[in-house]
Amino acid sequence: MTPLRTLIVDDEALARRGLRMRLERHKDVEILGECRNGREALASIPELEPNLVFLDIQMPGFDGFDVVRSLQGDDMPMVIFATAFDQYAIRAFEVHAVDYILKPVDEDHLARALERARDRLTGKQAVSEKEHLLDVIGEITGRAPAEVEQWIGDGTTPARRYPEKIAIRDGGSTALVPARDIDWVDAAGDYMCVHAKGLIHVMRITMKQLEEQLDPALFLRVHRSTIVNIDRVQKISAHMNGEYHLILSDNTRLKMSRGYKDRVQLLLKH
Repeated sequence: MTPLRTLIVDDEALARRGLRMRLERHKDVEILGECRNGREALASIPELEPNLVFLDIQMPGFDGFDVVRSLQGDDMPMVIFATAFDQYAIRAFEVHAVDYILKPVDEDHLARALERARDRLTGKQAVSEKEHLLDVIGEITGRAPAEVEQWIGDGTTPARRYPEKIAIRDGGSTALVPARDIDWVDAAGDYMCVHAKGLIHVMRITMKQLEEQLDPALFLRVHRSTIVNIDRVQKISAHMNGEYHLILSDNTRLKMSRGYKDRVQLLLKH
């Protein structure tokens, strides 16, 4: 059996260690080394010549997609992307990843990803690249194969799908918070405080990045540092200075600044 000469690339030491432990259970996986960031990966891949790279997508400065763009060529290894955020699935396959796994890593999905890598390495794939692409994108996104095939064939963009759960890292663990459970979000410097069912989850992310993960049909920006779940708004109180206060179902009061007052009509229509 041809060994899977593997390189692990992830900015989190705990994630690298966990993946290594799981990979060591597979006899044909030879782990060549670990990289802490994208630039280390760019230096290590030509030197170590792996035929498979587990590549974290979200890394500071130089992310997983940047690594792939810089490596395009005849000697490019197979890539399995790993990330906590499933909205990257389609972009992952646009750069021809072998597969895509979500953190925390599921043993069954990892085994399937390794099997696909073996098939590609030995040239014994049971399905064509296009069929593989349709199958895995459909599996991850929940789209019917025919819908995905039409999108690939005619270039049309399917309706945006927003993640049902938001991944929030806390030290070495990741909490998966259902988006609909989020009541409101406020910014605290470089961090976002996500209020959900009486708990506060803190995540290091920009307001813009978090807003892109939330369905605008349900979540509304009402202040430069505040996003609110529309379903939680029970009352809107106007003030003479042009501001509004939103009273949520748990009696939380949020200020809607004058710059966002045009959005009051959206709340009233909801």
